[in-house]
Amino acid sequence: QVQLEESGGGLVQAGGSLRLSCVSSGSRFRFDVMAWYREVPGRQRELVATAASGNGAVTYVDSVKGRFTISRDAVRNTVYLQMNSLTPEDTGVYFCNAAGLYGRRSYEFWGQGTHVTVSS
Repeated sequence: QVQLEESGGGLVQAGGSLRLSCVSSGSRFRFDVMAWYREVPGRQRELVATAASGNGAVTYVDSVKGRFTISRDAVRNTVYLQMNSLTPEDTGVYFCNAAGLYGRRSYEFWGQGTHVTVSS
C-alpha cells in the first residue's frame, strides 16, 4: 500500500521560510508526477507546484513563483517544497500528491497534510 507522509510544517512569521518534505513508501514504481497542494478553509484545494520525473519539468501557481521551489528525488519518490518569503496568504494545509499512469491504469495518492501557519 502506497503511503505519502508530509513533514516540515509549522508556525512562522511573515518573511520567514519553511521546507516541506514528502516521503513515500510502499511503491514499486517511480511516480510520474509529484506535487504540492494547499487547502484553506472555505476554498478549493489549490495546486501549488508540480515536479515531473521524466523530463524534470516543474510548474508553479503564479502566487508562489519566485518564492517557492519544488524539488524531488525521483528514485526515492520523495518531494520537497522550499518556501521562502512566506506571507499570511500562504497559510493552509499542504498536501503531497503523486499521480500518473502505471501501464494503462491511472493512480493518485495523497498524504495526510501538514499545517503551515504564517503570522503577520
